[in-house]
Amino acid sequence: MILTIIIGVICVLLGCLVGSLMPTIPYAYSKYLAIAIMAALDSIIGALSSITQNKFDISIFVSGFCVNVVIAIMFTLMGENLNVDIYLAAIFVFVYRIFNNLAVIRRHFIGKVVEKKK
Repeated sequence: MILTIIIGVICVLLGCLVGSLMPTIPYAYSKYLAIAIMAALDSIIGALSSITQNKFDISIFVSGFCVNVVIAIMFTLMGENLNVDIYLAAIFVFVYRIFNNLAVIRRHFIGKVVEKKK
């Protein structure tokens, strides 16, 4: 589990480095980038949550990661074509799920700390 977290942190740092070296994203694509980032964060934090519950499956993570990003971008495109900000609803759902998964992770680590004190 520690190795997985270390690998994840290294990947995030590499992503930040690559992102800082990339050219600026045009404003027209900012909605798509925002929704893709939120979908990716939802999948990553969901994976960390499932690791704490010993339910992690790499195939579910990879498929969920890809499907979440693609579907979220498709909803954003559809909403843009209909002149409706559907991406805001998707961001709301992703943020809600992220906070729920963070609560699961927090409870797991608090439970570990309480067990050690006993």
